[in-house]
Amino acid sequence: MRNRLLAVVTIAALSVSGSAWATVAPEEAKRLKSELTPVGAVRAANDAGTIPAWQGGLATPPANWKEGNVEVNPFPQDEPLFVVTRDNLDLYRDKLTDGHIKMLEQYGPNFFMPVYKTRRTAAFPEEVYQKSYENALSAELLDNGNGVRNTIMTSPFPIPKNGLEVVWNHILRYRGEEVSFRSGSATPQRDGSFNPVVNQYDYFFAYSRPGADLADIDNKIFYLKTDTLEPSTLAGTITLVHETLDQVRSPRLAWRYDSGSRRLRRSPNLAYETDLPNSSSLRSVDQKDMYNGAPNQYDWELKGKREVLVPYNAYKLHDEDVRPNDVIRANHINQKLARYELHRVWVVEAKRRTGIQHIYARRVFYIDEDSWQILASEEYDHTGELWRVSEAHNISYYSQPVFWTTMEMTYDLKAQRYYIDGLDDGYPAYDFSPGYRRNEFTASAARRAARR
Repeated sequence: MRNRLLAVVTIAALSVSGSAWATVAPEEAKRLKSELTPVGAVRAANDAGTIPAWQGGLATPPANWKEGNVEVNPFPQDEPLFVVTRDNLDLYRDKLTDGHIKMLEQYGPNFFMPVYKTRRTAAFPEEVYQKSYENALSAELLDNGNGVRNTIMTSPFPIPKNGLEVVWNHILRYRGEEVSFRSGSATPQRDGSFNPVVNQYDYFFAYSRPGADLADIDNKIFYLKTDTLEPSTLAGTITLVHETLDQVRSPRLAWRYDSGSRRLRRSPNLAYETDLPNSSSLRSVDQKDMYNGAPNQYDWELKGKREVLVPYNAYKLHDEDVRPNDVIRANHINQKLARYELHRVWVVEAKRRTGIQHIYARRVFYIDEDSWQILASEEYDHTGELWRVSEAHNISYYSQPVFWTTMEMTYDLKAQRYYIDGLDDGYPAYDFSPGYRRNEFTASAARRAARR
């Protein structure tokens, strides 16, 4: 691994104690307005020219897209530059994650990786860029890294010094002020058969609202209400989550309404290694959004940066005409719809702390330098064996500049099955301005909604 790192961060050990960790010096923060992008990525192209310079991202929608429609592919003319297969993977091994190497070895020739021209499309509103700069000057880790202060709206550490700062950048990255969308999930059998679960998701991002500060948001990052619509046996189930900023001081608040009992109950165990609902035990709760929740069960080490082939600009998977049957195959998705590009990523290793019970003893994350989105990860069992491989296929959304996932999957190499979320079946486009109010995400509001 070491000889493949582009840079090794010297401040990697997480043995720091005390109430706060230092901020970035003003002179260093100025790099965000010169050789670094506003969110902290290297602005320049790589030496080989295979990763271009960042030119502002996809901040303007394509001319053939209309507000309210599903995003169209901005690069319809693109064809794969090459395809990585089980037979030729040694040619590209230094650009592959260990998880993708294993997928190619285990599932080739059906699993392959079509590689396209790198397009650095990640873009955000100007206010996000300004807050990124301000956060660099003020944000601090607290309580051995389990909390953050003096930060708002977006990732707090655009010039990170350790693994915890990078994972907090993912957790707090900008995903809009609010969003409403519908999507399906499934856990295909080994033969590829599946029964989807369809959910309506409504988010209110308190942390990312313009004009907000930490005093205003009551230790909340976001509020999420999930309504299960299909199948009929699960329809009417509602899950409400209040995602807290410091989950050690104030754990995540969660409730679940079961249509059978017609009662809204607290769900204190909806965190960490608990099975994600409707995942057939193929994914843990803290794998939703690739990683979520308190980081206190692991020691985090920043390994450095690498140039890696990762899922990116997944507009084929996001296409409004693509249906679940087009995507799902036995063992893995239809790789003809996948798109991989060469990007610089931060590599962070998480090792389970002594005395902690979690199904994953070690995890490795690959975080996009342009967006702080986790693009891929590997999950290892207690014996050190690679158990699961996860991917996030992302796009830049158009109604406002937001770079976020359109589809996620976790591949279980032992069970030879997988969990997939983000399936589209002709649903409306993501709505990034539904006009929600915070009081619509209370337990009493969820109870009233469930009984209608």
